[in-house]
Amino acid sequence: MSWNPLLDASIPLGDQVDAIEALIIPRARDLGGFEVRRALPSAQRQMVGPFIFFDQMGPAEFLTGKGVDVRPHPHIGLSTVTYLLKGRMHHRDSLGTDAWIAPGEVNLMQAGHGITHSERTDGALPQTLFGLQTWLALTKAQEDAPPAFHNLGVDALPFLEAEGKQVRLILGSAWGAKVPLDLSSETFYADATLAAGASLPLPDEHEDRGVYVLQGEVSQGGQSYGAGSMLVFRPGDGISVKAGAEGARIMVLGGATMDGPRHIWWNFVASSKERIEAAKEAWRAGDWAHGRFQLPPADNEEFIPAPER
Repeated sequence: MSWNPLLDASIPLGDQVDAIEALIIPRARDLGGFEVRRALPSAQRQMVGPFIFFDQMGPAEFLTGKGVDVRPHPHIGLSTVTYLLKGRMHHRDSLGTDAWIAPGEVNLMQAGHGITHSERTDGALPQTLFGLQTWLALTKAQEDAPPAFHNLGVDALPFLEAEGKQVRLILGSAWGAKVPLDLSSETFYADATLAAGASLPLPDEHEDRGVYVLQGEVSQGGQSYGAGSMLVFRPGDGISVKAGAEGARIMVLGGATMDGPRHIWWNFVASSKERIEAAKEAWRAGDWAHGRFQLPPADNEEFIPAPER
């Protein structure tokens, strides 16, 4: 499900927005006791670097026996990135991966030509979930690549700390550090916690740069932005964001501009409509034994049918 975000009535004007290309305020959607905020894609921006989908999941507290229960479904042309702050999620895919995703880990699933996966909490305790799910569009050279799944534990991720800032690099390269995982295109993604009044300079080697405020507030150009705001900055400018009086936790993201626009339909991302149509037909055919898509071996008793439109 997707929706267009609403712009806040207090959008800054004039000199205050010289560095800001877009301000995105996602609308919250309640999915049966589970709140999701979608910042990308939006009416203002389809992508920030390769990031074409950005969801904040929760925070949510589930009753006993309740939780996330997403049946097997397909993807093409993208990599999913699941990053949890609280809770656990059971991931199973058509490669045979059967893994529990834990807080602080990076879990990247490259769909490429096609992959199927499910996401469930399966009654895990405690029944708390808070995290982010993003999609990275693959370059044209990689959108038909074989599917793959990668897990990086917390110890494999660079951790930077100085002057009231704690930054964990999740993907790509920034601030002189690099995550040991090859990606389709130039990317950076980081989880930063800022003490009250601390400033974080954004990496200047990347063309597209954005900040999503998870907790607290940050200021830039004389304007403050609270939790749930995504700021997308103009390329080339030296930019820093400063935490408010109670500090802030932010996600910093971006990278190289994608090599052309992308089409999105349901869970499919592609550089052409023809690729989308071919994936639609393959999923609807349901030939799990010999077709383009297979169901996860450990979770193959049900699946999500393709939408009619």
